[in-house]
Amino acid sequence: MNPRLLLQVAALLTPVLLASGGAHAADKLKVVASFSILADMVHQVGGDRVEIATLVGPNADAHVYQPTPADARTVAGAKVLIVNGLGFEGWMARLQKSSGFKGRAIVATKGIKSLQMEDEHGGKGHGHAETDPHAWQSLANAKIYVGNVRDGLIAADPAGRSAYEANAAKYLSRIDQLDAEAKAKIAALPPDRRRVITSHEAFGYFAATYKLEFIAPEGVSTESEASAKDVAKIIRQIKAQKIPAVFMENIADRKLLDQIVRETGAKIGGTLYSDALSDQAGPAPTYLDMFRHNIQTLTAALSS
Repeated sequence: MNPRLLLQVAALLTPVLLASGGAHAADKLKVVASFSILADMVHQVGGDRVEIATLVGPNADAHVYQPTPADARTVAGAKVLIVNGLGFEGWMARLQKSSGFKGRAIVATKGIKSLQMEDEHGGKGHGHAETDPHAWQSLANAKIYVGNVRDGLIAADPAGRSAYEANAAKYLSRIDQLDAEAKAKIAALPPDRRRVITSHEAFGYFAATYKLEFIAPEGVSTESEASAKDVAKIIRQIKAQKIPAVFMENIADRKLLDQIVRETGAKIGGTLYSDALSDQAGPAPTYLDMFRHNIQTLTAALSS
């Protein structure tokens, strides 16, 4: 082709290409998710129509998180803010107010029947009964999360309805498949191999769904501190009931569980992911990876 003609064509096409590329980037729905598990769910449903910022990232503890001025700016610039609710993000109301957020807020746990737990540990800010916010630890609840995320994104971006619905349908199918796998693996465990020790009470929904018993020295928040009396009680229980394994959590200090292991002879069964995903190099970079890892870690330790 004539070089001069090539230059003329390029001159005509360049503004069009730049405009279309810029519009695509600008058209992405700006979403802020409170923590890493929610952020992955938003990514699965939103696909390339959303731009996601995560306040509490991988391996970080949302219970004790302290928002920064940068977080306030991030929230202020978002069109959608997605939170867990059920008291999980105790700092969120202050952050939302200070940021001047004017977008659409979505509570991912809307419609979930929450569990109430007795808090025997008397941790800071905790009364005698407390709502367990860790509802994502049941795959049945995860389907409700996905529905709330889908509907919230559609309300904020009606033009993306078909994409959000299609993405959500595929994701829900994968959740159903993993749920069947989880139930089959745990059903194979003998009744006397279904008690485990974890750092804090993050697995109540998991226990209720999959018929395991989780015992934790801390309450439903990592802000709780176990007393010497609590720890002594758990040590006696491990010895009396021959509880086979103690499990670490990716967000927790391991010193307390190390003490329990030393005094009981129980083994460390592995690391469970409770309130946060791993980074991309770890075993739980997505919500479904996290759940599958937890199932495999639990069943491997309890069956041996």
